[in-house]
Amino acid sequence: MAAHPPQLPPPRTPGRYRIALVCLGNICRSPTAHVVLERRLVEAGLADRVEVASSGTGGWHVGNPMDDRAAATLTAAGYDPSRHRARQYDASWPEAYDLVLVMDEANLADVLGRTDRVGLFRDFDPIDPGAEVPDPYYGGADGFEEVLAMVERTSDAIVTALHGAVADPG
Repeated sequence: MAAHPPQLPPPRTPGRYRIALVCLGNICRSPTAHVVLERRLVEAGLADRVEVASSGTGGWHVGNPMDDRAAATLTAAGYDPSRHRARQYDASWPEAYDLVLVMDEANLADVLGRTDRVGLFRDFDPIDPGAEVPDPYYGGADGFEEVLAMVERTSDAIVTALHGAVADPG
């Protein structure tokens, strides 16, 4: 389990930050986190300085929209999931992004493990730091709602951490 709150690695480009979110298929967890984190960044006035991407370690769903249940859960909570199209994780991302956050330990193994720039999304969770985001794919609607609640509070903590990382130098 990571120490809480974790330190963000420094930005590769001062004043800008790039975050990649990764799950298995890029149709449930990482796109939910992508949509929520982007919204939180807009609300915090950081959207012009922080870029968010998401992907899956597997390529089964590349080009497909988000899982219907994940999209419905986001829509019901006031988010717009319509722009998402699944893509596959690229091994160059730990060098291209400032931070790669995966949803579970299996994803962490798939991206070759924890480094100073790779960790678990919920390392930033104020309630259960270092826990996994459970995959709701084979369950019911309540699993998607549980994931959304985890993602929202963790995204809030990430945005708080980002304020210092991308402070306007001017």
